[in-house]
Amino acid sequence: MPDVTKKPQLGIEARRLIRSRGHAALGTSLAGRPYVSLVAAACDGDASPLLLLSDLAQHTKNLTAEPAVSLLFEDVAGHADPLAGPRLTLLGRAERCNDSRAAARFAARHPPSASYAGFADFHLYRVSIERGHLVAGFGRIAWIEATELRFGVDASAL
Repeated sequence: MPDVTKKPQLGIEARRLIRSRGHAALGTSLAGRPYVSLVAAACDGDASPLLLLSDLAQHTKNLTAEPAVSLLFEDVAGHADPLAGPRLTLLGRAERCNDSRAAARFAARHPPSASYAGFADFHLYRVSIERGHLVAGFGRIAWIEATELRFGVDASAL
């Protein structure tokens, strides 16, 4: 019988991974085909990923047509075998976000973004997490529901 007591700990590890990584691989759909690109990422107060994307980028065009996305956060640098390092795939929906607090969080995580964040073609997106798949090491693999991936706070209160 699986040990369900480990799942809350895996949720904590997953949130830590989201918060510690400044970049992620973004998976979108291009006419029904997988399309993956590298994006800068930050996270909102409830651990929901924030992305600053240009309307000119293919991934933005893709998620405008189909907002279902996946994000891969990883911390494999320094591991002799990168597949032994922790990684988290999030499934969710990307939505434009006009929250000034979220924009400030992104800018604090990525100060160089201040030079282009105000351009007319750049917009902040918030990924509404649906669930995640964490590989935290050998034998430590689990699907984690959204409620375990997000902090139980109202992001607007931060």
